[in-house]
Amino acid sequence: MVGTMEETSRIPGYFKNKGILITGATGFLGKILVEKILRVQPDVKRIYLPVRAPDAESAKKRVETEVIGKELFGLLRETHGKGFRSFIEEKVVPLAGDIIHENLGVEGPQLSQMTRELNVIVNGAATTNFYERYDVALDVNVMGVKHICQLAKQCPNLEVVLHVSTAYVVGEKQGVILERAFKQGETLRETEAELDIDAELRLARDYQRQVAGDDAEQKNERKAVKELGLARAREFGWPNTYVFTKALGEMMLARELGAVGGVPGVIVRPSIITSIQKEPLPGWIEGTRTIDAILIGYAKQSLSCFLADLQLTMDVIPGDMVVNAMMAATVAHASSSAPADQHKQAPPPTVYHATSSLRNPAPYAVLYRTGLRYFSDHPRVGKDGRPVRTRKVHFFGTVASFTAYMVLRYRLPLELLRLLSLLCCGLLFSRLYADLDRKYRFVMRLVDLYGPFALFRGIFDDANVERLRMAMPVADRVEFNFDPKTVDWDDYFYKIHIPGVMKYVLN
Repeated sequence: MVGTMEETSRIPGYFKNKGILITGATGFLGKILVEKILRVQPDVKRIYLPVRAPDAESAKKRVETEVIGKELFGLLRETHGKGFRSFIEEKVVPLAGDIIHENLGVEGPQLSQMTRELNVIVNGAATTNFYERYDVALDVNVMGVKHICQLAKQCPNLEVVLHVSTAYVVGEKQGVILERAFKQGETLRETEAELDIDAELRLARDYQRQVAGDDAEQKNERKAVKELGLARAREFGWPNTYVFTKALGEMMLARELGAVGGVPGVIVRPSIITSIQKEPLPGWIEGTRTIDAILIGYAKQSLSCFLADLQLTMDVIPGDMVVNAMMAATVAHASSSAPADQHKQAPPPTVYHATSSLRNPAPYAVLYRTGLRYFSDHPRVGKDGRPVRTRKVHFFGTVASFTAYMVLRYRLPLELLRLLSLLCCGLLFSRLYADLDRKYRFVMRLVDLYGPFALFRGIFDDANVERLRMAMPVADRVEFNFDPKTVDWDDYFYKIHIPGVMKYVLN
């Protein structure tokens, strides 16, 4: 149940004098969240940022390089001028820590101070590799959540735990998908096997020991443990290891928060996150995200076809809108909360879909037409200094039609070139084969990773998010906008997102 915010309350006011822990701060969303809190509420008490590092000095350097030093913080740097460095040193506490360890690996006086000061915990750390090693994915996406909840139990002034998940924990469901937390052991398909988190953790550990070998066999070990994760995911109805372990992480949160004692839990499930729409740097993005891999392949003219139904909805949401929703949800669930009652049972986590498919759906055709328009108006320059001609991409709405095309377009020519290369010992045929094989593997890799999203037929309900938005004062709705209805997708992709990808990713 969303807490009602008084009309006089404002989101920035809540964060004044608050102690906040943010995991995953070196990630895209984490950086946006850190910057926004520091910008809208410079009187925040402290923001603790655990990062993987061997020691405190290395942690500090990593935060300076990978978080604070980014272009994203340009407006904040300009606002504080010469005082920027001292401001950051006062407000931001880098920690050499990792959620795969108890207490995140933090010890002694530093742990005592942090637990006393924390009012808000935001868990944004995750491994997002779709086919990660099963043991690694469980360590980060599941055990990491358990360690966060165990840490929460030590924080006497904690008011809320917010966990960042993904909308695609629902697998390949169709129709309207409600904002509902998973039940313990819930699966997406009927199976005789029971889904038990602890049993999965034991299975991964035992299997890793079983296949572990010397250095020469490490590649085979990695492959075997990756295949285990995929097999377990599909056994219970999830398409890949990433979304399966994120679903298990949500179950772990619900289970462990019950032992924390009345601390509200919030789960924010974004769909495909895209570049910043408005503040502080429109178009800013990091890493090759789902649809951006397709854009980059198109820009490089290495993508001639793809598995996608252009009429299906492409559920995307700008990164700044996700962070705005996270901050609003934090305030809604924590602003009126008293410190945790260790004897009180915590309610189930509230789920929020940070999505657009219900309120302002954008078909994949929007991305394609704005891409064509953008690259026609702003052609890329090839190695020879000439503009690269924009070619159309063939899209296939079914796996069967796509497979047939790939066989005729790539597999048969590849086999012919391979035979000619062997028979004629020709360097030319070898080069042609290598070039065609590279293009074939590129397309198949993209389809393997992103094809399920392109054929996804679910619509994410956002009733909780809309209630959250309507409970906000008008001023907060403007400054912390997360209403997808306010986005003109054609304008956003052409003027903001695609230029952002070209500038910050493909530079």
